[in-house]
Amino acid sequence: MSQPTTQPILSMHGIEKRFGATQALKGISLTANAGETMALIGENGAGKSTLMKILSGAHSPDAGTMMLDGQVYRPRGPHEARKVGIAMIYQELSLAPDLSVEENIMLGQERSHFGFIQKSQHQLRVRHVLSLLGHADLNPERKVGSLSIGTQQIVEIARGLASDAKVMVFDEPTSSLAAHDVQELFRLIRRLQTQGLAIVYISHFLEEIREIAHRYVVLRDGKSAGDGLLQDISNRQIVSMMVGRNVDELFPKVPHSMGETVLDVSGLSGVPMPRSVSLKLRSGEVMGLFGLIGAGRTETLRHLMGLDGPSSGSVLIRGRQGRATPQARIRDGLGMVSEDRKGEGLSQSMSIVDNLTLSDLKPYSKLGLLNLTKRRKEADRWMKTLSIKARSPLQSVSQLSGGNQQKVAIARVLHQDATILLLDEPTRGIDVGTKAEIYQWVGELAAKGKSILFVSSYLPELMAVCDTIGVMAKGRLREVRPTHDWTQSELLSVAVSTD
Repeated sequence: MSQPTTQPILSMHGIEKRFGATQALKGISLTANAGETMALIGENGAGKSTLMKILSGAHSPDAGTMMLDGQVYRPRGPHEARKVGIAMIYQELSLAPDLSVEENIMLGQERSHFGFIQKSQHQLRVRHVLSLLGHADLNPERKVGSLSIGTQQIVEIARGLASDAKVMVFDEPTSSLAAHDVQELFRLIRRLQTQGLAIVYISHFLEEIREIAHRYVVLRDGKSAGDGLLQDISNRQIVSMMVGRNVDELFPKVPHSMGETVLDVSGLSGVPMPRSVSLKLRSGEVMGLFGLIGAGRTETLRHLMGLDGPSSGSVLIRGRQGRATPQARIRDGLGMVSEDRKGEGLSQSMSIVDNLTLSDLKPYSKLGLLNLTKRRKEADRWMKTLSIKARSPLQSVSQLSGGNQQKVAIARVLHQDATILLLDEPTRGIDVGTKAEIYQWVGELAAKGKSILFVSSYLPELMAVCDTIGVMAKGRLREVRPTHDWTQSELLSVAVSTD
């Protein structure tokens, strides 16, 4: 990607922030230039979110200076930051689904006269910003809740433009997008660049960063670990900056072999999905499930786990047909890590030890009483095994970074000694270093004879981690092959086919 002509719009210099005894930011500096996309990279907990909260006015810095368009910038809150040109596009969109496109775009920046909203001015403004984005055909009266995720993101970006944004921050914007929506987002970002906006792009996907960004800043442990032009550095060097050590292998290879069939699924169906799914999973096998959003992969795992029903078809676990309830499936050796970590994968308000042990309390229960000391020691052991960074097992899960939350979710199924693991997007929204650890664990589990169904939308990890890959489309499992018999283009072709 050629280097654009640049002009500084935003500069942050020597930014520091402390929360009690924890110093979250230690003298971080960065600049964002007109017409350029700058990638902000770092592991979960590196300080990216805190830095962006300071930029957006949610936090005040303890030290350091900020300049916006040549003026001293020190917002007293998010509303003031937005008024002077800072727009935040978060991973989880902040839209009102029951309001129209127009109402969402103008929310918080309504034009009024003597207390009456100027509807005609709203319409003109909304048409203008949608036209700037190349989406003049989007109906402003349509309810946002009826739009696809990709189109909702367009509305979120339009809201930023309507506030005359100078700097637009994209925080993990593609984690819930299908491939064609990702390319549409990149087209919009390039369009914003031509209009002179400065873009800050946060992502754990280095391939995306290389496609859309020019410069990078890497954070580690609240400090700047490196910066420069992306064309001058390799992915391995970036990862080494992120984790503070040399990373020899992003996708560790752990030798393992496959044995007899332990999960035999025949004609599994539910409403509205899956639709007559059949597969055989062997001991020591890592089987990937690929497909577009809405293909039925999550629904298949939920039916296998007994979370959704009623189901039809046959599910044999080691040759036996068990009851299709979560409790029975856990007793049969199944464990599931949900893609919705916050909504159902973990209880955010509960502690690490509670989340880790609730699915199997038998080792700590006697005459109806829990041995809390024994339970905490076991949680300590798993925290050390999986390198979970936390003050203690009693810390609330909601206070952990995304990567450490995911480790707790995985520790839960390992603690319950699951022999068949259903992993639904286990690396979504977490940093490269933690991803490499998860890949290592998956290989080690397979080497111990455990079986893994690995759902992912990220083809590089499926191709690197899995022994076999199946493709789902419209609720059906179209085809399963050994991984070496697939190419990425073939996987995508089957995923989008209408046969």
